[in-house]
Amino acid sequence: MVYRLLLSAFRKNRLAMVGAVLILLFTVVAVIGPWIVPHDPIEQNYRALLLPPSGEHLMGTDHLGRDVFSRVISGTRLAFLIGIGVVLLEGAIGTMLGAIAGFLGGAVDNILMRLVDTMLAIPAMVLAIVISGTFGGGIGPLIFTITIVSWTHFARLMRGEVLAESGRVYVEAARAIGASRTRILLRHILPNTISTAIVFSTLEIPWAILFSAGLSFLGVGVAPPTPEWGSIIANGRSYVTSAWWIATFPGLTMMLVVLGFNFLGDGLRDAFDPRLTRRT
Repeated sequence: MVYRLLLSAFRKNRLAMVGAVLILLFTVVAVIGPWIVPHDPIEQNYRALLLPPSGEHLMGTDHLGRDVFSRVISGTRLAFLIGIGVVLLEGAIGTMLGAIAGFLGGAVDNILMRLVDTMLAIPAMVLAIVISGTFGGGIGPLIFTITIVSWTHFARLMRGEVLAESGRVYVEAARAIGASRTRILLRHILPNTISTAIVFSTLEIPWAILFSAGLSFLGVGVAPPTPEWGSIIANGRSYVTSAWWIATFPGLTMMLVVLGFNFLGDGLRDAFDPRLTRRT
């Protein structure tokens, strides 16, 4: 019954449905991408340099003759892998530390929150460049790098949620009947904060995708010739006037993915909180 009400509230939000369709479409592309690309995304063809969009090359070719459409499609899988991987890791770390800080309070809360404040005081991009430069390129190091600079997002959110839930009547009732701290946290408080974590995750995934693209644009992300949206845009910045398609199409694709996740997140937030449900 509850799930039907959530689904009904979600369907009433037209932008949320648009976001869900966009994310579903790009998810399918990410899954079947290797089987639908018309050309090898890393194969260089010096007889097809900087060709404009055509029937053979839907998004044109770059300065090395590589098919931009194939590279954008291949980059979709990489972007989703990075975004979901980062959110799973930072969600696990941030949720655990934030929940412990909010539930135990006192010295534990002060120590963990001062650590969070210290991490937030350091510019995320600068810290990411240092960490990425230390561990080198690659998908694994990139996910690790972004997780290190972003786990504080979940930690602060979950600390606040746990603090709010700790004062609820049902928590006091659990304490009154002798439930242990661990049981109260795991069986009562955390399940009631899961909706907030889900909504926040849909907003963190596009942030992670944009952040990884920014690192690749600066040359410290995924190493070439791996097709990644940020590196594709970086390659096309020198040809903006003569070959606009190199940077434009991956940029538009990234914009649609980010919009889709944002619309989806807004719809989930409204569905989980009836007070925010829009009547459309």
